[in-house]
Amino acid sequence: MIIQIIGLPGAGKTALATILAGRTNAIHFNADDVRSDLCKDLGFTPEDRIEQARRLGALARLTSKQGYITVVDFVCPTDETRLAFGKPDILIWVDRIKKGRFADTNSMWQEPKADLRIVDGLTVEQEVELVINTFDLYDWRKPTTLMLGRYQPWHEGHQALLEKAYERTEQVVVGVRDTQGTSEKDPMSYEEVADRIRAESRSSFVVKMPNITNIVYGRDVGYKIEQIDLGAEVHAISATQKRKELGI
Repeated sequence: MIIQIIGLPGAGKTALATILAGRTNAIHFNADDVRSDLCKDLGFTPEDRIEQARRLGALARLTSKQGYITVVDFVCPTDETRLAFGKPDILIWVDRIKKGRFADTNSMWQEPKADLRIVDGLTVEQEVELVINTFDLYDWRKPTTLMLGRYQPWHEGHQALLEKAYERTEQVVVGVRDTQGTSEKDPMSYEEVADRIRAESRSSFVVKMPNITNIVYGRDVGYKIEQIDLGAEVHAISATQKRKELGI
């Protein structure tokens, strides 16, 4: 997922992007940081602005393809620069000010068609909450239930457990152990398992995990490990039989 945050210089883009990236465990690219290294050969001509946007878009797509949420904040003042960046999954316009500190940027600014327009009157923390709630993003600081398993394959028993997990917290993470090839019962890759989970359940937050075989804790650590009884019929579901039925 790519979240692009644009607006005039001084509007508060970077403040929003920094906190949002922390709350969503995202990779954050700030245009000034990128200009100081990767784009230090570029100035602020219209052509250079377009090239800066293109490079930032390329960076964002590379990290997004690896499964990371990517937050990019920069002015991106014109339709041409936005086209050069590419279409993000979410476009946020921070419209707190009507004029920035650079006259040339003010003169070329074109209003975008944004998915969310943030105007003056909110604190940065309130803006972050607005973004998270508007786009149903996972907030890494909210109470969350973890399901951990091999899921070879994901079936109705796992789905029933997921529904119980949502009774505990509003957010659920499905952690998939990376076990492909470790036994004859583990033929599926993480990607195959994750795709099946996303297709069959409402949980989009699927995370690749190591082949965790033990969970230990000492003193009270602020969470609990809970076994949920789903009934004999559900517990009797055989993953081996499911693989045979699915031809896996």
